[in-house]
Amino acid sequence: MNLEQLRAFVTVAQVGNFTRAAEQLHLAQPSLSRQIAALEQDLGGALFTRARAGSVLTAAGESLLPLARRMLADAASVRRELDALAGLRRGRVRLGATPTLCVSIVAEVLNAFHAAHPAIELHITERGSRGLLDALGGGELDLALITTSGAASAEKFTVTPLLVEELVVVSSSDAPPLTSRESIRLAEVAELPQIVFSSTYDLRGATDAAFEEAGLSPRAVIEGAEMDAVLRFVERGIGVAIVPAMVMIERQGLREVRLAEPTLTRTISLARVTDIAPTPAAEVMQQTIARTAAIMAERPEATMRLA
Repeated sequence: MNLEQLRAFVTVAQVGNFTRAAEQLHLAQPSLSRQIAALEQDLGGALFTRARAGSVLTAAGESLLPLARRMLADAASVRRELDALAGLRRGRVRLGATPTLCVSIVAEVLNAFHAAHPAIELHITERGSRGLLDALGGGELDLALITTSGAASAEKFTVTPLLVEELVVVSSSDAPPLTSRESIRLAEVAELPQIVFSSTYDLRGATDAAFEEAGLSPRAVIEGAEMDAVLRFVERGIGVAIVPAMVMIERQGLREVRLAEPTLTRTISLARVTDIAPTPAAEVMQQTIARTAAIMAERPEATMRLA
């Protein structure tokens, strides 16, 4: 028994005539008759009673008809699923992320996604959260990892919080520890030479606001640097920096200490346009991002938690 035989059987049952069924299936009538005969032989009984007026189902045919329709429907469903999965063999995903996320969670996500779906084209855009939302709304991106969910319109975007992450103070591992305690106060950090991010960074706005609220004026020795440069300057012992905890993954040249009074955190969220259904590839990318976030939150040394 095969799908072609079942399709032939259902078509003959519907039209009640071999000639019209053959025309509908774009088959020669002898070919259609052979398919039905082979099916009857496999099942061990006649499925139609043939007469001049047409072909009528036998009792066996009546029993088979609903089962055959169900099997054909299941086959069609499987085909649709496979067609969707085919998108994972020839699709693309346009993912945007903030610079601090590109050197942390995005690297982990892309490693896992590319290993599972190596044929998918991956396009990465690195901007601040507001710029990413503009690109998302303009159709330039499929998904965006942002850190300022308050900038997203509730109507236009679906924003899913993933992680709440602490900001930590980092210094060179070759230098003495900043403190013997488990945490350091923001007032103490303000007295240390600091490497400060570019004003385009969401992180810069958050730390500036924290210092201002506490009535503190940080001592910047280098200002306007990008993430990689900030971390390298700190490794060389030029100053300290306040960075997201996750960028410390596999950073042997740096030492971190948690902040206290106040503790600073940020929420990492995944955004997409609400009224545009994600492609199969983008859907799998969303799942990969959520799974990676959960894994990162479970690490023993993690200074983050699921949102």
